[in-house]
Amino acid sequence: MSLEYAESRIKEALKISGGNRIKARQQIIAWTFEDAKLLHALAKPHLSGIVAYNIERVASGRADAVRAQTTSNKSNAKPNKKAENAEEEFGVELLKALAGSSQMFGLEDAGAPQKRAQTSQAHVDAIRAMARQKKKTD
Repeated sequence: MSLEYAESRIKEALKISGGNRIKARQQIIAWTFEDAKLLHALAKPHLSGIVAYNIERVASGRADAVRAQTTSNKSNAKPNKKAENAEEEFGVELLKALAGSSQMFGLEDAGAPQKRAQTSQAHVDAIRAMARQKKKTD
């Protein structure tokens, strides 16, 4: 029942908005503030994941850390020097990697570089054929 209700409200929003999906989305969001049944119908398939995420966030302490950071930013406290240094170090490592130094990121294999594969004869023939075509048109 709830899925059908959500779909009928979506169709109604699309009709009101003249098929404009962005306006229909805005209309549906506005309706959810007044229509708990619609909100539940839309969120039901995702509710388990939403709840699990929030439980993990609170249990791990991330919620408190974010709240503390938000509070400290509001009071214009000095930023955490340790966090700043970690960000700077990461930035330097990233720039070194882009510049071609031998920093290893992710799951790259640190083994010896592999040799380039031999060019296939079909590839060589195709390039020669294109070169001949180019000479004929010039």
